[in-house]
Amino acid sequence: MTMDEKIKRINELYHKSKAEGLNEEELAEQKQLRKDYIASVRGNLTSQLEGITVVNPDGTVVDMKKRRKKLH
Repeated sequence: MTMDEKIKRINELYHKSKAEGLNEEELAEQKQLRKDYIASVRGNLTSQLEGITVVNPDGTVVDMKKRRKKLH
């Protein structure tokens, strides 16, 4: 299932929950889809942040990916 399909399904389940409620199976599906969506957003953000380089006022360059590995 693509992310667009997951988002569409999340929205469908949300609207159904407001209109008539969800059964246990649908609640579990909604929870898993939301978890997958959040993991995807975090992964994308991490990837973008790791691609950043910072140039300090003294001219040194800091690669965020390398800096993150040092911190962990």
